[in-house]
Amino acid sequence: MAQRPEDLTVGVLHGPNLNLLGRREPETYGFEDLDSINRRIADAAAELDAESEFFQSNIEGELVDWIQRAEARLDGLLVNAGGYTHTSVAIRDALAAISIPFVEVHLTNVYAREPFRRHSHLSDIAVGLVVGFGGDSYILALQGLVAYLRRR
Repeated sequence: MAQRPEDLTVGVLHGPNLNLLGRREPETYGFEDLDSINRRIADAAAELDAESEFFQSNIEGELVDWIQRAEARLDGLLVNAGGYTHTSVAIRDALAAISIPFVEVHLTNVYAREPFRRHSHLSDIAVGLVVGFGGDSYILALQGLVAYLRRR
């Protein structure tokens, strides 16, 4: 874990189908692609004197493995588990097993969409939740998480 506030490193976990951002259902998810979102997060992290690390996978087990390895090098997480948010007990268990605070992030307002998207296996163990602001959801979540980590 970091010793000084400027040593904070935040991991960003992107779940399934987020690699298709910008071309997947742009009327729902917008036209910004994942690389652009990651660059904006990295720039925002630098402005907050923090580092960022990114991982995306469509495979549940790879996401779980990355979460389990995160504890040794990361201070906090931004987690957009995509569709796994609503289905994955394994991802929930991995997040609960490590001592890293995380913010759950969604590009869309999941509460204004299909009923199955309104249930999250992650929200009750997250320190916060940001939904509905497109790529800016990550930036807002990052700002909140860094402030939370610095208060600890």
